[in-house]
Amino acid sequence: METSARPDGAGAPSAQAPRTGAISGAGLDGAEEYAAAVLALVRQIPPGRAMTYGLIAEIVAESLHRGGPRQVGQVMAGSGDRYAHLVPDGAAVVGPAQDDHTVPWWRVVNAAGAPPARHATAALDALRAEATPLTRDGRRVALREAIWFPGADSPPRDPAA
Repeated sequence: METSARPDGAGAPSAQAPRTGAISGAGLDGAEEYAAAVLALVRQIPPGRAMTYGLIAEIVAESLHRGGPRQVGQVMAGSGDRYAHLVPDGAAVVGPAQDDHTVPWWRVVNAAGAPPARHATAALDALRAEATPLTRDGRRVALREAIWFPGADSPPRDPAA
């Protein structure tokens, strides 16, 4: 068990396994390994579809056993600069080919379907251009129709059907 650091120097035992550190043979530390997994998954989201921070966290946690929606958000916030080197050339992309260094960040939304507040206009413009189903007010992704799961390559559901 690891101990948690406190300002007074005392530590209480923690049942939580360490979340960072060198990964044997992988050449990435724990944070980079997590970021690489998140970015690889986000690159697979097809145009017209979306995933939530929470869903991405659940899927990545199946193999890495760590992270949550906030950690996914941190990766996405830093993906332009901090983790750009983790996007491999020729990475598998479902749908039309993208620039090797493009991560379709606009396809990742919160649990209510809202894009990042600081980039909402750009995200919504990109989502509209891809014909992603939006709510009636046009401010959020209609998750019932647009949610994507890895391995599910069907087009978005038609809510009228």
